[in-house]
Amino acid sequence: MVTLKDKSSQLSEKIAGSKSDSELITAFKEGDIRGYNEIVRKYQQQVYWVIRKMVTSHDDADDLTQEVFIKVYSALKDFREESNLFTWLYRIASNYSINHIRKMKIRNTVSFEIVTEPVQSEDKRSDETLDEISRRKLLEKAIESLPAKQRAVFNMRYYDELSYEDIARILKRSVGGIKANYFHAVKKLGEFMKPKLGN
Repeated sequence: MVTLKDKSSQLSEKIAGSKSDSELITAFKEGDIRGYNEIVRKYQQQVYWVIRKMVTSHDDADDLTQEVFIKVYSALKDFREESNLFTWLYRIASNYSINHIRKMKIRNTVSFEIVTEPVQSEDKRSDETLDEISRRKLLEKAIESLPAKQRAVFNMRYYDELSYEDIARILKRSVGGIKANYFHAVKKLGEFMKPKLGN
């Protein structure tokens, strides 16, 4: 199981010669805006995909990503580093996504432009059979039907491969509650898909 610490470490290692997250946070707190700018550069794409898998629309995900980093700018000075930076960013992005989904459902304007995984190359997508594409689209539509919190938990567990403990820290819920959310999400997905798959 991939942990949040592993993911943030892998991302940091890809950026040769960059300062640690702690050094960037300290620099920002001491008045160096470059600390914040580097945090945005390092994590913007990853935060975007956390949101995109939840809200499905590129434009909404782009707007929410900007809102997340505006929030980060205002809150970073008070960040105590009790969790690592990526966990904190993931929590903010997830909460913004959940709130957005709830607002959209209230307005009854939920988008059906489904994207629940990072963009794959055309070559990789072209290898999919029509049946595989159909099943993937059906799963994506099923995920879209889940309540916001269950969708968040399912995405974190199934796509991002986070542990229940990491998800619980991000959403500030008990591990038992997260497991229950995931169980109910999987059950609902099965109920949604089974009649349409004809088995």
